Amino acid sequence: MKIAMIGLGRMGMNMARRLLQGGHEVVAYNRTPQKTEEIAREGASPAFALPEIALKLTAPRVVWIMLPAGSAVDEHLDQLKDILSPGDMVVDGGNSWFKDDIRRAKSLAEKEIRFMDAGVSGGIWGLKIGYCLMIGGTRETYEFLEPIFKSLAPKEGYLYCGPAGSGHFVKMVHNGIEYGMMQAYAEGFQILEASPYAGALDYAEVAHLWNQGSVVRSWLLELAEAAFKKDARLTGIRGVVDDSGEGRWTVDQAIEAGVSAPVITLSLMNRFRSRDENPFADRVLAALRREFGGHAVVASEKR
Repeated sequence: MKIAMIGLGRMGMNMARRLLQGGHEVVAYNRTPQKTEEIAREGASPAFALPEIALKLTAPRVVWIMLPAGSAVDEHLDQLKDILSPGDMVVDGGNSWFKDDIRRAKSLAEKEIRFMDAGVSGGIWGLKIGYCLMIGGTRETYEFLEPIFKSLAPKEGYLYCGPAGSGHFVKMVHNGIEYGMMQAYAEGFQILEASPYAGALDYAEVAHLWNQGSVVRSWLLELAEAAFKKDARLTGIRGVVDDSGEGRWTVDQAIEAGVSAPVITLSLMNRFRSRDENPFADRVLAALRREFGGHAVVASEKR
């Protein structure tokens, strides 16, 4: 299948690579040409302006965008509305708010351009093990694009969630749960660090142990083990934890729906608090985000 990838950041670049490995023809575009040139050396067809994309694709054209949520997505979609033709398809694989998806699907439908929203999880490990995909839009478009989803995801790693917005809605809740899970692990290690046994404990070994059949085993614990092996007490980073939007939207949705979600809400509040302090629990959170998603950490002033 032939597909254009717009946005070659941490996720977009590796998704383009995985599609190439799956035998698809990829047209690649990025605002800065250096990344376009990089993936072109690996077999992609480069495009250095959005109109080039339409010329290099065949109808019905498929365009996948991996851009930061918000105005960047709208700006590109506004241009694509004038570049693409009726029957063409656009997939937003970024972390957009589901209500924006509904609005964008209606806007593109005015030009008979089909829109899909795809919540993507997998971080920097997705190239190797695949991306978990949560997909919204029309069933017909989903079925047409299924070869793309199969190449990007591991076995049983993609799901049709429903109409426009549903994919990003499910991903939003996924990330809210992620906030709560990470916070629970961080607080647990904080309690261990404050205990009289802290000096005798190797936290990498503890994380490894808990992954051997315990009820709290998870990939996040594997990442915690890797982080502690690199820096046993995480002294090399500060406990500053950013939030990328989905946690806030999950809390907003819980309020709107009248659903009690205290764990997710408090984990979000803790991220706000982390920007003023530097407790051990927040260094755990920052380390985990670096390990699973390649997110930047703030270097500690003292090592």
